[in-house]
Amino acid sequence: MLPEAEDIVRRAIASATALKVAINHRQAELAVLLCNDETIAGLNARWRGQDKPTNVLSFPASRLRSDLPDEKTPLGDIAIAYETLAREAAEQGKLVSDHLSHLVVHGFLHLLGYDHHRGSEAERMERLERDILARMGIADPYAAGDAHI
Repeated sequence: MLPEAEDIVRRAIASATALKVAINHRQAELAVLLCNDETIAGLNARWRGQDKPTNVLSFPASRLRSDLPDEKTPLGDIAIAYETLAREAAEQGKLVSDHLSHLVVHGFLHLLGYDHHRGSEAERMERLERDILARMGIADPYAAGDAHI
C-alpha cells in the first residue's frame, strides 16, 4: 500500500485546520480508514444505496455537547478506497500521495458540513480544497476537469 499514508493524512488535516476552516482542531478527533474497493463498496451500499466502490466517503458524527473542558469533539469518520485512489491517480497522471491528500481534504470538509451537490456550495468547497492543497504544494486537482469526487 502506501507506507507514508498516516503522515499524508495528518499533513492534509493540519493544512486544512491552518486555514481556519475547522473548529478548534486541538479539541476535535476523527478517524480515517484506508480500505479496499470491496470494503468501501459495502459502506457505499449500506449508507448511500449505491452498490459500487467510490473513492471517499465521509460520515459526520452527531454533534454532541459536553460540559467537560478537555473533552474532544468527534468530527466523524472518513473512508478512502486505496484501489480506487491508485487507479484514479494513474488515470489522471497524479502522484498517489497528492490524490490521497486531496481525498482527505475533501472528506474532512464534508465532516465540517461543506457540500458539493449544489452550485454555489460546490464552488466554495472546491475553492477551499484548492487553497488547502496549494499550501501543501499540490497542483489544483480540478484544473484539468478530471477530479472524480
